[in-house]
Amino acid sequence: MSNQRLAIAKKIEEYEEKGWFDVDVNDDPPTRQLKVGEVDYKYQKISTRFNSKIANFVAKKYFDGLIKKKQLIIKEVKGIENYRKIKNVGAIITCNHFNPFDNYAVYKAIEKELKKERLYKVIREGNYTNFPGLYGYFFKNCNTLPLSSNFDVLKEFLSGVEYHLKKKRKILIYPEQAMWLNYKKPRPLKPGAFSFAVSNNVPVLPMFITMEDSEYLDGDGYPVQAYTVHIMPPVSLDPDLSKQENIKMMCDKVYQMMKDKYEEVYKIPLVYKK
Repeated sequence: MSNQRLAIAKKIEEYEEKGWFDVDVNDDPPTRQLKVGEVDYKYQKISTRFNSKIANFVAKKYFDGLIKKKQLIIKEVKGIENYRKIKNVGAIITCNHFNPFDNYAVYKAIEKELKKERLYKVIREGNYTNFPGLYGYFFKNCNTLPLSSNFDVLKEFLSGVEYHLKKKRKILIYPEQAMWLNYKKPRPLKPGAFSFAVSNNVPVLPMFITMEDSEYLDGDGYPVQAYTVHIMPPVSLDPDLSKQENIKMMCDKVYQMMKDKYEEVYKIPLVYKK
């Protein structure tokens, strides 16, 4: 068993007890702030579209290869009818975040419905600026929207989000914020994803991925997790509520759906160790 994996598992247990649900447990590489104009958030430049096309081709080959090798297992997709309810409008997709590959599981769940359209993904700033290797290449080119700590770049980000939603595109955001490897419980949600939905008057489509041990082992000697992607009913704005009330309403509803699905699938109550 990998010492690094054991250390991560211990950190997750510690952070859960302390209620640090939005703190990363991985040792991420150093990062820097994005500069104004560095990211083509609207994917309008010819060079951006070309690089994105190549990167998405490479990523599909890579991740479909992992699926063939049983290193990424998508056992089942449930609730595709819920995606079809918002198929023809812009929408924010939310999901629990527990693996670097979980965004591909989300993509595969709706791939046939997307047809030629791309799924856009909000990522952390450091994943765009300084993440090394092949994953860094994917983070930089595969229809990603890095959320910057630079206020002027943040305005570009928000303009990009508005642009894609008006084009009826889907944007995946992880409202749990941090990735906790193979953590099965839903975590408290941050309001950002719901704020974007309310500001742009679009629905939120919640997803929740459950997992179970497969017969295959990963490179660290742990069972590869087989995923079931649950697509839950979309949550729309309530015209009788204020912006802040809508954000809270949507956030609470999505968390409750995730909690209910967790308890339904795993047949245990959701209890944190803190």
